[in-house]
Amino acid sequence: MKNIIFIAPPAAGKGTQSDLLVSRYGYVHISTGDLLRAEVASGSELGLQLKELMSAGKLVSSEIVNSLLTKALSETDKPIILDGYPRNMEQVPCLEDILSKIGKSIDVVINLEVPYDLLVQRATGRLSCKNCSHTFNKYFAKPKVDGICDVCGGELISRSDDNEETFKIRYETYLDNTKPLLDYYKDKGVLRVIKAHESKFDTFNEAIKILED
Repeated sequence: MKNIIFIAPPAAGKGTQSDLLVSRYGYVHISTGDLLRAEVASGSELGLQLKELMSAGKLVSSEIVNSLLTKALSETDKPIILDGYPRNMEQVPCLEDILSKIGKSIDVVINLEVPYDLLVQRATGRLSCKNCSHTFNKYFAKPKVDGICDVCGGELISRSDDNEETFKIRYETYLDNTKPLLDYYKDKGVLRVIKAHESKFDTFNEAIKILED
């Protein structure tokens, strides 16, 4: 299978699409956001520093992200989905160096395009289960009972950084860093664009067409 990079603004659905592709094709989903949150949850000194940065909507340094990513990529020999990395052109050479050393390459880069207003609703309405991590949204995919997971009955919570002020910072940072990446991968002939404002299944079907082309 093709190794994939997802490039998309926050709340565009990279994680959802990755989960669907993992289920169908057996990919390993490597999300830098998940790697960072796992480090925060560990309670380490680095985790405490990351928590402060992430709560303020600021980007984590490339050095830290690269270290966590190298470890994750080195632990699998399956096809990969990179979600949230690279975030800027500075990280591209490092990624290519890491992949070269482990005998992998990127076959396709998928850009998910979603209107800003819809992104805000997706981000600020997001709820996740503390037990099973299943996600809901108070605008689009409400749980049957407020605050309770339909799947396992666990408590639903919002991430501390899922508020409009923080989202705006994250979105503007994304815009500042993304255009050079899109131009770079377009020039390499691996960029594909999906208008991801419809249902997750419509987006998934478009992704399948790209992967099976």
